[in-house]
Amino acid sequence: MIDKINEHIAKVATFQGQTQEEIEAFRIAYLGKKGLLNEFFAAFKEVPADQKKAFGQAVNALKNAAEQRVVDCKATLSQNETAHGAYGDLTRPGLPLNLGARHPISLVKNRIIDIFSRIGFNVSEGPEIEDDWHNFTALNLPEYHPARDMQDTFFIQTNPDILLRTHTSSVQVRYMEEHQPPIRTISPGRVYRNEAISARSHCFFHQIEGLYVDKEVSFADLKQTLAHFTTELFGTSKIRLRPSYFPFTEPSAEVDVYWGLETETDYKMTKGTGWLEIMGCGMVDPNVLKNCGIDPEVYSGFAFGMGIDRIALLLHQIPDIRLLSENDLRFLEQFKSSF
Repeated sequence: MIDKINEHIAKVATFQGQTQEEIEAFRIAYLGKKGLLNEFFAAFKEVPADQKKAFGQAVNALKNAAEQRVVDCKATLSQNETAHGAYGDLTRPGLPLNLGARHPISLVKNRIIDIFSRIGFNVSEGPEIEDDWHNFTALNLPEYHPARDMQDTFFIQTNPDILLRTHTSSVQVRYMEEHQPPIRTISPGRVYRNEAISARSHCFFHQIEGLYVDKEVSFADLKQTLAHFTTELFGTSKIRLRPSYFPFTEPSAEVDVYWGLETETDYKMTKGTGWLEIMGCGMVDPNVLKNCGIDPEVYSGFAFGMGIDRIALLLHQIPDIRLLSENDLRFLEQFKSSF
């Protein structure tokens, strides 16, 4: 009889309940009212007197082993259910990774930077909160100059000398103050102007401006640089320069690129002319060079500037500039295939 109990003790030790039902069936088989333990206890009176002690100890050992096994199996099952609830089915295939996308502003900015980097231009950056000297005065826009009205400015109310920069030309001023020619740099960044927000304009946008200062720099150098840029970005070197006015360049010009008239959209974008204005440019005014500590009798230079947002609208056929700043994922996910 004792040998039979020992067999059950060994069997109990190897039991692995996988479900609540299996554990409960095991408990009933051994610890229930009609279980094996009650049968062994009932048989106790038939055991010879000299074996009663050993028999009782064996039955108690079986009882303790069965109770402990039930507790252990329930604990293991509870842990497995917790892990399953936290992580789900670990054998199930994983969810696909949701790839991000670069913003169209970043895509265009990086393309422009890459084009000019290949012809020797470095990248310079400066503060978005600027002072009057770097944003206006050093750029040939002294106080009360009527050209200041061309740019509606956000001034800091507590200090009228501090403002949100209206162009990245302020970065060029800082760069010329710290470096001597030859200078070949581009300045990308966000700028601010107090303008009404519409489908074609915003109170903040992005610019990238270029500056080249060296000995014997001519307008022909400027035109050749811009022809190379438009060929790389738009696939055409067909440009035209129209006389214009900027306080910090003289002579100054607006640059148009020939977009074509192949589609109805082309007609709308170019107003039926086939030409699109993309930037302003000109030879750096000698006063600007002098304000930055560069001798205009020895050095000359050219500068140009364009709106990155406007280029992005053209290249990606985006109808509304406000889409660029609303962070609508439905819009941004369209650029996942871009680099």
